Amino acid sequence: MAHYDVIILGAGAAGMMAAIEAGKRGRTVLLVDHVQYAGEKIRISGGGRCNFTNVNATVEIGRDRFLSQNPRFALSALSRYTPENFIALVRRHGITFHEKVLGQLFCDGPATQINTMLLGEMREAGVAFSFSTNVEAVEKTETGFSVRFASGYATSDSLIIATGGKSIPKMGATSFGYQVATQFGLRVTETRPALVPLTFETGALERLKELAGIATDAIVSHGKTKFEEALLFTHRGLSGPAILQISSYWREGDSISVDLMPNASAMDFLRAARTATPKLQVQTIIANALPKRLAQLLGDELDMHTMIGDFPDKKLAIVEAKLKAWSLKPVGSEGYRTAEVTLGGVDTRDLDAKTMAARAVPGLYFVGEVVDVTGWLGGYNFQWAWASGWAAGQAA
Repeated sequence: MAHYDVIILGAGAAGMMAAIEAGKRGRTVLLVDHVQYAGEKIRISGGGRCNFTNVNATVEIGRDRFLSQNPRFALSALSRYTPENFIALVRRHGITFHEKVLGQLFCDGPATQINTMLLGEMREAGVAFSFSTNVEAVEKTETGFSVRFASGYATSDSLIIATGGKSIPKMGATSFGYQVATQFGLRVTETRPALVPLTFETGALERLKELAGIATDAIVSHGKTKFEEALLFTHRGLSGPAILQISSYWREGDSISVDLMPNASAMDFLRAARTATPKLQVQTIIANALPKRLAQLLGDELDMHTMIGDFPDKKLAIVEAKLKAWSLKPVGSEGYRTAEVTLGGVDTRDLDAKTMAARAVPGLYFVGEVVDVTGWLGGYNFQWAWASGWAAGQAA
């Protein structure tokens, strides 16, 4: 049996950050994971370039970009460990990066640079690793915790759960963290796939199948929430950044609205076409603004086969509504298999926002995706991982 000041279960972004910070404080730390390598989600993120943070994550406009039953919970950790803090770490290791759109920062080189950086920081902080190690049981002791593995067990004063959510099970995702929370009496909110492609029923798929592979800029809305980014038609339904974003808000039975001419007046476009090319049909006109196959489908749905020169404004308004508020009704999502994150998790009412500690279980902490905090696409979830891991590492 070995004893540590801190045992951390989960070697993802949040777990490694917690290990680094606890180790830097002189704590003896053991980091455990059932997978073979640390930071597997980091490795595949951002198309292999790792969108490691977003510069807007902690400024005022970014504060509403974290979903939770208590959206304010995340602000304490995020305000104390900001994107600038992580950027400084990246710079110190000589990792070059660039900003794409909407404040998203990506490595110039492979995402594995971030893993190498974090592993190096952990070694420097004296952190012990144990990978390919399955946890069989976690128990509370009089002085801390006991964690049993197939090969034995270890004890600790503090225990940090950084096991993530259910998303991308092929990368090793499990519901273990939620089970530990329940075991110790913490509440767990409803969990569901988020940042995930949406799917359609067979009839709608048959109608949309010719569009597979087409991408176009759009504003996708659900209620008052809207995202202006790329939309991608797939053989299962819809994907692309705009759809992944709205998936965190969409619920089964709801429709979404798609504006296919963002920041443009469809009525002005149609009236100009009526004057300039009165003998063309509407789908031909639409094809001047949208991909041809998409224009053909919209034209078929409109079922207006007369020349646009014969359209009164009332009829143009019907076309305008199709272009600016195309209503689609997904039946589901691709699920945890392709979801980038899990929405919901350990209830923030049972955690201390400053330290990430369980209020009723001294020495127990939850960080990262396992907590009911989910960020927008574009580096927000990594920033939450760094910040929550940092907060727990300062206290455990």
